[in-house]
Amino acid sequence: MRLARQMFLASAALALLVGSAFAALVLAVSAQRGATEREARSKDVVAATHRLEKLVVDVENSIRGYTLTLSGRFLQPYSTARSELPEQMETLRRLAADDPRQRARAAELTQAIEAYLAEYVELVLAIAQEQPEAVREEATAVEGKTRTDEIRRLFDRFLAAEDALAQSAAAAADSRSERAVVVGALGFVGSTLLIVLFGVVLARSIARPVRAVASGASRLAAGDLAVRLPPKGPGEVGELTRSFNAMAERLQGGRKELEEQNAKLRESERMKTELISIVSHELRTPLASVLGFTSLLLKREFDAPTRRHYLGIIDAQARRLTALLEDFLDVQMIEQSGLQLVEQKVDLATLLVEQVQLYAAQSPRHRLEVELEERPLPVHGDANRLAQVVGNLLSNAIKYSEEGSVVALAAERHGSGVRLTVRDQGRGIPPDQRERIFTKFFRGNAGATGITGTGLGLAVSREIVEAHGGRIGFDSDSGVGSTFWIELPGASEAAANDRGEEQ
Repeated sequence: MRLARQMFLASAALALLVGSAFAALVLAVSAQRGATEREARSKDVVAATHRLEKLVVDVENSIRGYTLTLSGRFLQPYSTARSELPEQMETLRRLAADDPRQRARAAELTQAIEAYLAEYVELVLAIAQEQPEAVREEATAVEGKTRTDEIRRLFDRFLAAEDALAQSAAAAADSRSERAVVVGALGFVGSTLLIVLFGVVLARSIARPVRAVASGASRLAAGDLAVRLPPKGPGEVGELTRSFNAMAERLQGGRKELEEQNAKLRESERMKTELISIVSHELRTPLASVLGFTSLLLKREFDAPTRRHYLGIIDAQARRLTALLEDFLDVQMIEQSGLQLVEQKVDLATLLVEQVQLYAAQSPRHRLEVELEERPLPVHGDANRLAQVVGNLLSNAIKYSEEGSVVALAAERHGSGVRLTVRDQGRGIPPDQRERIFTKFFRGNAGATGITGTGLGLAVSREIVEAHGGRIGFDSDSGVGSTFWIELPGASEAAANDRGEEQ
């Protein structure tokens, strides 16, 4: 028999025994709980019966005192009891509704009380109003006593029956509990014996072969690829040893192949590093701006101020392109020694507007919107590096959103700093890719969809923002869009004055 089948049968037997023991204990607890609930209900019934009986006694005593003295002060207890009797009778009927016989006895009792009130008490009170002396006759007292004695008899019978029901339920619950406890004890004893037997079988059939496999694995991990295990053991354990031997053979035969693959990986890493140094999508942003404005100047005639403005942008972006080419040669130095920033006072609002103008010309099929609640928004930092970050976020928002959609940019004061957001209406970032979004070379599904890039923009942007003492992050919903945000420390007035004096 295979080991899996043996363990399944043993586990099934153990589960059956444990389940039986547990079911027996559940039955015992259920029986005790039922008996407790029945006892509590019985106590409620008895208490309600005594309260009702007291009210009837109050009525009896009140009417008896009134018939003897004809004094109205004796009717006060009657009035109080008379107002409470309907509710108390209804309570008794409701509590006794679970048992048909008690329900019938409760109905008989309440009917006798109602008859006593209607046919005797109210009649006596009516006669007392017309013929006061007539109610003092002995026949009236005898009639009242006869009726109240009958009501007392019904009370006694009802209470005796309720007590018998409670005792019977308790006895039945005790009997079921005793049987359940015996079954549970037998189940636990059998479970214990089966567990011990199961442990012995596991130790002899599994533990020894597994220890041999563990020892062989340790030797294999230490580099002894020639280690082999005797192919023996029950069922799956034998398969494990045979699989171990096959694995050792494959490892021994594939060591040379692994070394060759490692050499290829090292070469691939070197080529990837060269790719970072030579080709980066950060070059495309200023180059696209230069080409875009140059194309406009060649295709259309502008007035002199406009033409000069566009030429100024082209000049600035060409200079920025030269600077970026030099910076890209030092990409590897970012992680080694960090960024070297040229700090100065920068108006983030002006920088944002300039970048929007550049990218609006680059991608006229997208609508770029800017929201600035106030200007200026001064920060201390490297203007070129900050422009590089904004350009990266704008470029990504345009690339990853449909044509005709809106890319919204906003900047505002955030505490003592400045917060900038770039929101697109693109496809969003899938949840399984969000943790890696700032990882170098990670592009998600961009390559499969034909979107160009090297996967460096966000990684470099995070380095730049953190070098400025800021934070960068994003919020995204798949299929809805993404919002990237940047928080930078603001420029203090004292720092701004120092910068002005230096200039």
